Amino acid sequence: MSNKEKEGKNKVENKNGKNVPKLRQVTDEERATSLKARESWHMLTIMAEFIESTERLSEVHPAVTIFGSARIAPENPLYQQCLDVSRRLSDAGFTVISGGGPGIMEAANKGAFEGLSSSVGLNIELPHEQRNNPWQNISIRFRHFFARKVAFVKYADAYVVFPGGFGTLDEFTEVLALIQTGKSRRIPVILVGSTFWKGLLDWLSHQLVGDGMIAESDLNIFQVMDESSHIVDAILSYYESRNIAPSEDERQKMLYL
Repeated sequence: MSNKEKEGKNKVENKNGKNVPKLRQVTDEERATSLKARESWHMLTIMAEFIESTERLSEVHPAVTIFGSARIAPENPLYQQCLDVSRRLSDAGFTVISGGGPGIMEAANKGAFEGLSSSVGLNIELPHEQRNNPWQNISIRFRHFFARKVAFVKYADAYVVFPGGFGTLDEFTEVLALIQTGKSRRIPVILVGSTFWKGLLDWLSHQLVGDGMIAESDLNIFQVMDESSHIVDAILSYYESRNIAPSEDERQKMLYL
């Protein structure tokens, strides 16, 4: 490239007087090398997490991902209900996937572990709260939230969402967005506990639908249930009219989560 061409290119890049530096323009060679090495290694660790989850979970199906609070104690009725739901799903032939930690995650893994099918824990390194529960037939450890969240979605044939905090809300709304935008296939999404979720559901209906932020039909992406048997029956009923395995079109879609 001639000097004149470089000058023209720089003018385009610096339009409106904004200088947007690139890593290759760092003049301190030691700093540039350090940055490149660190970022390259970071990319490799991300790739490794995707590769491991693909290797270990691709043939684990059918599966249900269960979300919920890490702060719920074993004596809590929600813990006991999750234990029951997970055991029912496991005995019905579903692998159960959870975040691998305490609370609802522990109940989900324990119920599946004691049932007929596999229990999967997608564990995450956190400064607080997260400790791996012992009821995992398959245990995968993640450092990156987004790689873990892809695994939650990619290998699930249904989602069961128990009461929880920010993490649970994040996982729930991400599932809604993926299904709404067509980036993920339509599968059962079940909120457990009508009393707990009522405030959020009212807000979604009155505020988001009312202000035209979402369509009223978007609320049909999920169901709300209280009874354990109804949750399992709803998932089984959904797949009475279609193959539980994703179609080829759905498989292609899931490649671009």
